[in-house]
Amino acid sequence: METESAIKTTETLPSHQERQLVEQVLSKDRKATAEFVAFCTDSVYSFVRKRLLPRVELVEDVMQEILLAAWQSLPKFRRDASLRSWILAIARHKVDDYYRRRLRETDITEEGELSAEPAIEPLLDRHLDAAAEQDRVERTLALLPEAYTLALIWRYRDEKSVREMAQLSGKTEKAMERLLARARESFRKEWTLAQS
Repeated sequence: METESAIKTTETLPSHQERQLVEQVLSKDRKATAEFVAFCTDSVYSFVRKRLLPRVELVEDVMQEILLAAWQSLPKFRRDASLRSWILAIARHKVDDYYRRRLRETDITEEGELSAEPAIEPLLDRHLDAAAEQDRVERTLALLPEAYTLALIWRYRDEKSVREMAQLSGKTEKAMERLLARARESFRKEWTLAQS
């Protein structure tokens, strides 16, 4: 089948190859299923990895969730968009599910409440976006508690509002503001220590 070579050389397939691949997977063709898994993986692995940094050990688990969801939802694929776009949408939802799940599990208490320091936000924005310092940012984020890392990534890289974060995680806006304030303070301290 010509789909295999197309998958290896491009990230998108012509619509007739997409249709053929989907039909073969739905008819339980093992080779087509393996090609579908390879196509999905090629299409979203770097997207997922980038969004889970610095927690790269979780990429494989989230990828499995994405592949399973894509395979189970394949009968509903309507071809309104390309297969790659459809799979990326599933990946975005699964990454958001991961953030929601982890932030819901985080107990945000009133203790140790920090006031938001506006000067930290521009510093964090600048460092999260600066490609030259990306490695240092990732190392700093890896030193923080997971809830802090997730909150900072969701807020500054994924540009979710505090309201969106609160709604998606089942927390109050005030609780998310406190979490972000503590996360920013923790990031600032680790960042400063690394410069010393």
